[in-house]
Amino acid sequence: MSLEQRVTELEVRLAFQDDMLASLSTELATQQRIIERLQQQVVQLARRQEDMQVHVGEPIIDVPPPHY
Repeated sequence: MSLEQRVTELEVRLAFQDDMLASLSTELATQQRIIERLQQQVVQLARRQEDMQVHVGEPIIDVPPPHY
């Protein structure tokens, strides 16, 4: 294999790796946004659950229906 062929092969590999690195970086940024959104949703769900637990202990007022 000549020196020119080796350099060409290395350039091709470098171009492929640059493209792959850019793709991975884009995908990582997308995944990070998804993770942040999911974390916000978990926090919101935890708050809703806490709010619901507060109301579970309250007594239910037994009001007769209006037709009585």
